[in-house]
Amino acid sequence: MALFGKKNKEEETSSCTGKCDNNSIENAEKEKTENAGVKVLGSGCSKCNQLETATKEALQRLGMDTTIDHVTDFSKIAAYGVMTTPALVIDGKVVSYGKVLKVDEIVEILKEVRGLNDEK
Repeated sequence: MALFGKKNKEEETSSCTGKCDNNSIENAEKEKTENAGVKVLGSGCSKCNQLETATKEALQRLGMDTTIDHVTDFSKIAAYGVMTTPALVIDGKVVSYGKVLKVDEIVEILKEVRGLNDEK
């Protein structure tokens, strides 16, 4: 077995946990760009749920739609390049990963990403 050189086909498609074949990754890439909005990426653990709750409260404070998509499918999470959850995605852009943000932090991020900064 060579340590260097070309990977075989099995090695290319088995680099992550769960169902991560080429087709599922392609579908996740399409979904990432087609479905803008607010997403929490993570397994559904307590930290992921805390981030979702804080995000919902931040959206309410700003009078925005509070629909949040909680993505638990690893191939979809990997399509965002996220390896540490929980992660927060706003309009297709990963804005935080690996920690639970406070409501005020999420409000500021939402304002910045969606162009709502108060400039007088």
